[in-house]
Amino acid sequence: MTYFNPGPKNLITDVPGLLIGNAQSENLKSGVTIVYAEKPFLAGVNVMGGAPGTRETNLLDSDKLIQMVDAIVLSGGSAFGLDAASGVTDELRKKNRGFPTPVFPVPIVPSAILYDLNNGGNKNWDINPYRELGIEAFKNASRTFEIGSAGAGLGATTSNLKGGLGSASVLLDDGYIVSALVAVSSVGSTVMGGSKHFWAAPFELEGEFGNLGISRTYDSKLSGLSTKKPFKGEATTIGVVATNATLDKAQATRVAIAAQDGIARAIFPSHTPFDGDLLFSISTADLKLNDPTFDTLKIGHAAAQCVARAIARAIYSAEPTDSDTLPCWSQKF
Repeated sequence: MTYFNPGPKNLITDVPGLLIGNAQSENLKSGVTIVYAEKPFLAGVNVMGGAPGTRETNLLDSDKLIQMVDAIVLSGGSAFGLDAASGVTDELRKKNRGFPTPVFPVPIVPSAILYDLNNGGNKNWDINPYRELGIEAFKNASRTFEIGSAGAGLGATTSNLKGGLGSASVLLDDGYIVSALVAVSSVGSTVMGGSKHFWAAPFELEGEFGNLGISRTYDSKLSGLSTKKPFKGEATTIGVVATNATLDKAQATRVAIAAQDGIARAIFPSHTPFDGDLLFSISTADLKLNDPTFDTLKIGHAAAQCVARAIARAIYSAEPTDSDTLPCWSQKF
């Protein structure tokens, strides 16, 4: 029997070498989160939502030239948030990081965005603020970081509660470390009906989101759909799963696909036409696979569990701010 145990920090940075940078604006009610590393890392991606917003994700296909990336950016701001990657790219050029060309290295920075424009923040800007937020997030990169109302999760919302940024990790018996970082902004709900119980409750480790268990009064006839008709692009859950195992691009993509199950386990409904649900999968390549096929299965399964837990931790850790349009979990329950 294989058991899951959380890593020392229960954060994505339990994978050695990974750094996370958050930057946010309380006035804007939005922010940026970057995943950076001490050396370039391999990445894959999978998109299951019907309304994604992305940059440079096609480069991660297994048949494409690029093998390694320099950072990944998660941002609020809908399409405007894609400019956060421009700021990160400029900072990486200063460090001479990137794909080698005859002129200078070109940083590879895939990114994804979520919609948080109608969350009560001041969006009446003249100059797109996300480039500067990307630069700030890059400069804040560290092994420790805040979850909840931070970074790309600051202005996120779900169908009935304030969203947020969450993270979780597990240590596998054979030395593999698997972890997740997720910014949760969804059409669906992360709690069962109107209760305080999380859909991700069966996967909780060590009371990380309240140790509340499963609702015993949930009516299975409830559809889970909000009475509010979603605005196209209103939501999106985006994130990164990471491992210290050595994966190729095809294996990393397979892990990202498996990890999407974590979104389905924690958000009801998920992967809707209005969400842009997307997960990146990265490998720091510190530990070789013993059995490539079976180990990829184990890592993908662990990644899905981490994603579900990270989603619940994001909502559980969210904090109220001025002009919120939805209550935090801690306020409502």
